[in-house]
Amino acid sequence: MKKKLFVVVIIFISIIPLNAQQIKGITGDTNWFTSWTNFKPATTEYNEANQILAGTISSDMKLTRNNTYQLVGTVYVTNNAVLTIEPGTVIRGDKESCGTLVITKGCKIMAVGTDANPIVFTSNNGISQRRPGDWGGIVILGEAPINKIGGVGFLDFNFDPAVSYYGGQDPNSNSGILKYVRIEFSGHKINSLKELNGLSMAGIGKGTKIDFVQISFSNDDSFECYGGDVNFNNLISFRATDDDFDFTQGVQCTISNSIAIRNPYSSDFSGSRCFEIDSYDKIENADVSKKLTKITANNITLVNTEDNNQGLVREAVYIKEKSYFNINNSVIDGFSTCVLLENKIGVLPANLAKINIQGLQINRCGGIVQSENATVNPELSNWYNSDTFSLETTKLNSTELFIQSDVKKSPDFRGRSTNSFASSK
Repeated sequence: MKKKLFVVVIIFISIIPLNAQQIKGITGDTNWFTSWTNFKPATTEYNEANQILAGTISSDMKLTRNNTYQLVGTVYVTNNAVLTIEPGTVIRGDKESCGTLVITKGCKIMAVGTDANPIVFTSNNGISQRRPGDWGGIVILGEAPINKIGGVGFLDFNFDPAVSYYGGQDPNSNSGILKYVRIEFSGHKINSLKELNGLSMAGIGKGTKIDFVQISFSNDDSFECYGGDVNFNNLISFRATDDDFDFTQGVQCTISNSIAIRNPYSSDFSGSRCFEIDSYDKIENADVSKKLTKITANNITLVNTEDNNQGLVREAVYIKEKSYFNINNSVIDGFSTCVLLENKIGVLPANLAKINIQGLQINRCGGIVQSENATVNPELSNWYNSDTFSLETTKLNSTELFIQSDVKKSPDFRGRSTNSFASSK
């Protein structure tokens, strides 16, 4: 009797990790999009602002949900102050003055919403008048390491240099919390070559918590990291004009259970990707003795909603030389190719070893990994066609692939069971 019980227990334990490994893309026992997200922010009614948020915040301040705030000009939180925002609070960015919130080095933002009462940063324009780039965005400057010479950087956003520096020696530094937060219509254009992002994080450390954040209709990147050491969970990037997740300056990042939803009418002709990964923004300003960018992405879903081949959305991931990228148990749907490598990477095993794509479902994609300016590269194909990578290719429509992919309804991008459709590569 004891032996039989032992056998049953062993079999049960062995099944658990096997099933867990089959889960690809975003996961959850329930649909974690419910309640707090908004995929139609242009038609959402928000209260008119009754409070002005402007100038410099140099002591602790609390924003309350019974007020609606208009963010005017660049607002700096300085002097180690903490900006606390209650659940359900709405902050509306002013277009004319490019309303932008900057959390400077040593300060914190404590924006902790709830599933039922998210915190919303949005445009101050009225219904149907909101556009990408209506206001600036949120910028968080921290004390974690970056790989620029001297270990200190300044963002090129026309900020006051006296308070806009970032970088340091503390990978565990804490710049606060963003949880159940929406950021809509940000990314104001500063000049012909530069726009702000939805959420810019420069040198922020592991003590900072960024979970359950949706960025929609950013005129540049949704989430951008300049160095630092960060962990992200349950992020949503929806209809970014440029990249969904952009990493540079030696950032060390683990991003889990997150999704990018691309649309050809919200994409840049210069090339927009879900992930763009680079170790140095400018090699002449880089300290090459410091860490290279290293991104680990677990249970990610990357979706291109393009149906009729306009060609504005191409590859899902673009990786530059001297960068590490690991993506696991993920779904990539509807791109010309999954991963595009900068030419300098070539096909050297030492370079390709930095790029690990493991356990992916690749749906409606034209290729797996390609080199820049080379349509077909047999050596790359042979490398990534190895059974080591456990890749599956499928040709499913959206209703077969996802529980509910229509963002006009109640989207649920958790995957359906697709074993009967899959073909191993």
